[in-house]
Amino acid sequence: MDLKSYIHDVPDFPKPGILFRDISPLLASAVAWKAAVDRLAEAIAPYKPDLLAGIESRGFLVTAPLALTMGCGFMMVRKRGKLPGKTVPHTYALEYGEDTLEIQENAVKPGTRVVVLDDVLATGGTLNAAIALLQKSGADVRAAACLIELKFLEGRKRLPVAFDSLVQY
Repeated sequence: MDLKSYIHDVPDFPKPGILFRDISPLLASAVAWKAAVDRLAEAIAPYKPDLLAGIESRGFLVTAPLALTMGCGFMMVRKRGKLPGKTVPHTYALEYGEDTLEIQENAVKPGTRVVVLDDVLATGGTLNAAIALLQKSGADVRAAACLIELKFLEGRKRLPVAFDSLVQY
């Protein structure tokens, strides 16, 4: 199955000059979505994760069904102020400014084997920050994966762990 045919291009979104890769049609097709989840499960199974970490917010769409399919736990990596209770923050640089990701304190026990997931890998900044945050919390981050990789932005080069993607542009 050609998963790329289920990903639509939306020019000038969210601003002029950006070509957005919309996964809504992929999510809307039960057959294509199951194929995507199954392929991701096959790609990350060799890393033997105990826990899958999804990055807000479309990463949650990828990670939750994948965790069920693989029999793993699921945890959320969120933007500042979105999680209840005590959190562990990690601030990272953006092109213009900075942002902060958080996980709940004690969400991951030291040595837990984790794979981090998101919908798209662009420059790698957010995925790299999520990996750093989890490692700072004691996780054994084995790999990362995304549905889509924008290869021309070379985000893979910024990642300190193995990386897999289903569709590349």
